[in-house]
Amino acid sequence: MKKNIIIGLAVSVLMMAVACKKSYLAETPYSSYSPSTLTDSLGFEAACYGLYNQMSNFLTYADHQGWPDVWQVGTDIAFATQPEGIEVPYYNYTTLISTDGAALYTWQWAYKEINNANTIIANIENPSLKGISAGNKASTDAEARFFRAYSYNMLAECFGGVPLVSKPLTGPKTDFVRASLDSVNGLCVADLTFAAANLPDIEAVKSNASGKLYGRANKYMAMQLLAEVYLRMGKGDLAEQQTQAIIGSGAFSLITARYGTKTSLPGDAFSDMFVYHNERRKEGDKEAIWVLEEENPATVPGGNTGNAQQRRNWGAGYYNITGMAICDSLGGRGISRMRLSGWVLYGLYDAGDMRNSPYNIRRRYTYNDPTQTAKFGQPVPYNNADTVYKICPHTTKWYQYDPNDVFGFAMIKDFILMRLGETYLLQAEAQVQQGKTDAAATSINALRTRAHAPQVTGSQMTLDFVLDERARELVGEENRRLTLMRTGTLVDRATKYNSNTVVYPMAGLSKTNLLLPIPQQEINLNKDAVLAQNPGY
Repeated sequence: MKKNIIIGLAVSVLMMAVACKKSYLAETPYSSYSPSTLTDSLGFEAACYGLYNQMSNFLTYADHQGWPDVWQVGTDIAFATQPEGIEVPYYNYTTLISTDGAALYTWQWAYKEINNANTIIANIENPSLKGISAGNKASTDAEARFFRAYSYNMLAECFGGVPLVSKPLTGPKTDFVRASLDSVNGLCVADLTFAAANLPDIEAVKSNASGKLYGRANKYMAMQLLAEVYLRMGKGDLAEQQTQAIIGSGAFSLITARYGTKTSLPGDAFSDMFVYHNERRKEGDKEAIWVLEEENPATVPGGNTGNAQQRRNWGAGYYNITGMAICDSLGGRGISRMRLSGWVLYGLYDAGDMRNSPYNIRRRYTYNDPTQTAKFGQPVPYNNADTVYKICPHTTKWYQYDPNDVFGFAMIKDFILMRLGETYLLQAEAQVQQGKTDAAATSINALRTRAHAPQVTGSQMTLDFVLDERARELVGEENRRLTLMRTGTLVDRATKYNSNTVVYPMAGLSKTNLLLPIPQQEINLNKDAVLAQNPGY
């Protein structure tokens, strides 16, 4: 069902699919779904599932295999080793121009999700709608508003002020203008405030025959995103109110003990969170606030949308070394399109920090091919060239191995999009923003206690320290580019920590790149009004 519930228009919200049409007035539906089907609870359920389907499309996009790298290389944490193409302008910034493919996909993806959400909102708020309780109307409305705010927040972080569309569009529109960033922020705050008030508690989400649907939206997701929006707006006090409410709810807890499917094997509490089949709340992860659940389409039809590339891009190409074979313990088949920066590997972590353990950042390999008897069981020696991508140090967070698909083009694994560890980091950032440095240290120390890292004091608390701690805790998980763009620190931090890479060095980064270019295609098609370009593009 998931594959059949996205609203599709050949001319979507911002004339996104008209470039190859003979006429921009031509309209061809991608599916039979239309607002007229939203008359009962089943229709709204299907439409809401479509929001998650579209969310998955962003994370599993594989038309360009370098897509995950766009959000990591050219920042402070990673550099490209085998670029596919789409990520090149995100370390060679001299090539980041208004026709950039990643900016266009992001823009189009977000406005498709917004139009899907707008259709649900318009129909659920229709006064003539009958047969659905007031409570169900409110929760459905809240779910759609969460995804609309999520999409607008991403657009704001990437592009600044963008056109505000709050009603569903069913045909061409060529007179969009950019709204102010304040107006976009205002919509995000209004939507998320409503969502936080009307979405269920994590233990009150809907259920089916298999149990509670923890993958569906809950109020804490809205609160966490609202905290991020407030931080971007410079309202640390309001952001802290949201994070305190999440932490104080008692609904979530930091993982401090081992659990799940691999406790009989070497590992630690932190690495257990990222083991396949350990990531969901019902699988024992009580730290997770939002997990976008993915299923293997070989066993669950429609359980996955694209061909996620995170495992391949983060993981090493170790099987290119004679004597090495693809295996579960090394995370399956990687190709290492990007590598962690020297700063992450050699300058970020204190001694003893669990997050830097061999179970979380792999640095060493052992020959594992039993047919190579002379080498089997021996350590693989480091060779400078091989460490770029064949036996490169890497995060293990995206390990996933399917014995039925050893080649493993697509990663089939859940996405942990929000967890309590990040809540503490957002709270520390909010406290630093207010000058409450001792409180910020307390927030940071909650994570450092779990990681067995040295405690810190208020005198150490700055935005840069919080961003360092985000890297320690969230490397490979968070969209690092968006974090540094949101905080205005991309230029300084990328230049300081990642400007001397052994291959594909960063070039041309400037303050222009704190925003992405408005896609030229959208500007050209918007023939009846001016869709202004961001400065410098």
